[in-house]
Parts: sequence; structure tokens; C-alpha cells
Amino acid sequence: MERVPVTKEGYEMLKKELEQLKRVERPENIKAIEEARAHGDLSENAEFTAAKDRQGFIEGRIGELEFKLGNADIIEADNLPKDRVVFGCRVLLENLDTGEEVTYQLVGTDESDISQGRISITSPLGKALLGKKPGAELTVQVPGGKRAYELVEIL
Repeated sequence: MERVPVTKEGYEMLKKELEQLKRVERPENIKAIEEARAHGDLSENAEFTAAKDRQGFIEGRIGELEFKLGNADIIEADNLPKDRVVFGCRVLLENLDTGEEVTYQLVGTDESDISQGRISITSPLGKALLGKKPGAELTVQVPGGKRAYELVEIL
């Protein structure tokens, strides 16, 4: 079975989302279905159709989260090597064109949030960083064109 790498914070976030879906959203949606059903003719009932669609989404997401949590391989940031870039580590990069420095943590797709400095290992930059050592220069094709970075430090 395929293991799903995730940080401890990401694991907790997925658990919290699963609990929210099971304890709040699923029961609320069941009530919405019951209320829509009480309105009569289901074939022309947009509220019923929307609630059933929402139920399908909720159940699908619950199944996806249960799979990911059941197959999670929690990566502890404290135990990571500092000589090369691996999943879960934080890196300091310098944009070679602008001189701007940015810090990112490499995480799984469910955890990525660029505004929080977390990028997915499947993103172009994440893929380019994996296995690199401090001092390495890399060029990445991003939606806005090519960008050149230097890996300054693994934090």
C-alpha cells in the first residue's frame, strides 16, 4: 500500500478536517436533505438535488481523508538530515534575479499553502529542490516564466 508522507502539523490538520466533516457537515447536510424531501416532488426540487450533491462530496472527502490518515507516514522535522533537501525540511532560497530571499517548507499536496510558506513537493519548485545541497543553483519553470534560485541554507 502506498504511504502518504505528511508532516505532524499536516496530519493534525487532516484529522481536524475529517472530524469537522463527520461531526458537523454530514449531520447538517442530512438535515438539509430531510427538509428538502419534505417539500414534495423530488424530481423538480433543486434544494434536494444540491443537498444530495453535497452529500456525495462530503462522503467522498471523508473516504479520501480516511485513506490518507490510514496510510500516513508522519515525518518529524527534527529528525531530518540537514545536508540535502528532503520532504518536510525548511529552506532559505535567494532569487538570483531580484536578490529577494524566501523561506519555504516542503510538504505534501494537502498541506501546501504558499501564503504560509509551505510548498508541495509535487510543485515545480518543490521537485527542483528535492535532493539539492546548500549552494546549489536551480532554474524553475513557473507560470510566470523561468526563475533562478540559489539554495542558501537548509533550516
